[in-house]
Amino acid sequence: DDDAADTLKMFEKVVRSGRNLAIMAHFNHPAELSTAAVKEAIHHIRATGAQIRSQSPLLRYINDSPEIWADMWRKQVNHNIIPYYMFVVRDTGAQHFFGLPLEQAHQIWQQAYQLVSGVCRTVRGPSMSCTPGKVQILGVSEVAGEKVITLRFLQGRNPDWVGRPFFAAYNPEAIWLDEL
Repeated sequence: DDDAADTLKMFEKVVRSGRNLAIMAHFNHPAELSTAAVKEAIHHIRATGAQIRSQSPLLRYINDSPEIWADMWRKQVNHNIIPYYMFVVRDTGAQHFFGLPLEQAHQIWQQAYQLVSGVCRTVRGPSMSCTPGKVQILGVSEVAGEKVITLRFLQGRNPDWVGRPFFAAYNPEAIWLDEL
């Protein structure tokens, strides 16, 4: 854009002031990282000293395979982008089309995580930003002979919740926290 140079100068000014500047990028598929325009933009932003982190929702029909996520995280790291969050689809109108069950989301995340090296394992997920806080799905467990979904707060309205695992009723169809 016409104001890109001004934005990049502002990024440099922030970084020179001693502050950490992190830009959150949003990539849904590794193909988005292959265009010349994206590569150039990443180069210019990184040249200012700013850090780039990435997040994306897990989308049925678009990036719903571990191989796609592993490829995307590797390409991001090769561009000096830090993989940060894999989100489940928000509870909006399009959720019914793009959403996946939480159990399946966790399986995709776990398999993708196993396919990459440690430098790509900075990503948290699958997670959802909901009313009580940012909740990560840790998988399916069994408590007293009953299947449950294991979760933990990455961020919470109550700071005491952060990092503590908790359980929710197992629902193989659930695509959001309030369905557990």
